[in-house]
Amino acid sequence: MHSATSRLSPEWQQWLAENLAQGASLEEVATTLRAAGVSEEVAREEVAAADQHPFVRAGRGIARRYARMESLMDVYSALHRQAGHHRGVEKRAGLSAEEFFTRYYFGHRPVVLQGLMEDWPALRRWSLDYIRETCGEAEVEIMSGRDANPNHSFEHDRHRSTVRMAEFVRMITEAGETNDFYMVPRNDNWQRDGLRALREDIRAPSGIIDPSLDPRSMTLLLGPAGTVTPLHHDKTNVLLGQVLGRKHCKLIPSFQPHRVYPRDGTFSHVDASNPDPTLHPAYLEAHCVEVVLEPGELIFIPVGWWHWVRALDVSASVTFLHFQLPEGNTYMEFPA
Repeated sequence: MHSATSRLSPEWQQWLAENLAQGASLEEVATTLRAAGVSEEVAREEVAAADQHPFVRAGRGIARRYARMESLMDVYSALHRQAGHHRGVEKRAGLSAEEFFTRYYFGHRPVVLQGLMEDWPALRRWSLDYIRETCGEAEVEIMSGRDANPNHSFEHDRHRSTVRMAEFVRMITEAGETNDFYMVPRNDNWQRDGLRALREDIRAPSGIIDPSLDPRSMTLLLGPAGTVTPLHHDKTNVLLGQVLGRKHCKLIPSFQPHRVYPRDGTFSHVDASNPDPTLHPAYLEAHCVEVVLEPGELIFIPVGWWHWVRALDVSASVTFLHFQLPEGNTYMEFPA
């Protein structure tokens, strides 16, 4: 729309174009404009001009394609419910690699795996004292000052700080329950020589994860009770092993993005800790499943699945991104 000839502000021009493209009637948008103080004459002229504008016509075509995609996603949601997968996350012990890939990885379903961390020295050794004694001198990157900025997940570069691991352990020990600081995956900590002792305490789940355990395809998450990872999705499949403490996880299928109000590429506008049905009514229809991850359990989070995580205790987790597949791993590719 040509702002130079329009008598509406740029904000109202954008609003008008978006609503017409999404199927609002001419009378509906004109009524809203009049209610906002736009004169009858201006409202009528602006709506008529926008209705014929090629940009708005193109937007209507794009909106129709999105509507067809959402309709297909709703079919997936209906099948998901009919299969009973909306009731919860399965916990499976003794699951073979073959069944894992067939039923969950290729089936695009989350699952909690039990019994596959029994050979991890980390499960017996790791504690805050052990981490301090073995890696205390290592410098690690953390995110700090999160409580003062509700947008910390989107402005992460403002919150990066480097501390010695011994200092970070002291912070965790003294803080109690807090979301103010956390070692999140946005770092290369796991690749640093100072954490070699921790890497040697990890084993690849047999037949599922590439046994080379390339540190570039793994991350370490460490923090106090109370840390929250907002609702988001990853662009790759993730297997997260819980070593220390418990985590409360909420997961929503990848085919329900129209119910979680996407923001900034991979995040959601919804506060999954306390969703607001007035602001985000469609979220009430999302198939949100919850599970508490215990020490010694791994959770498979399929690519694109939305998830929110809160640490119930002092928590240490290791994530794997490189699955043992001859055809290679599956990734989402789209601009953020």
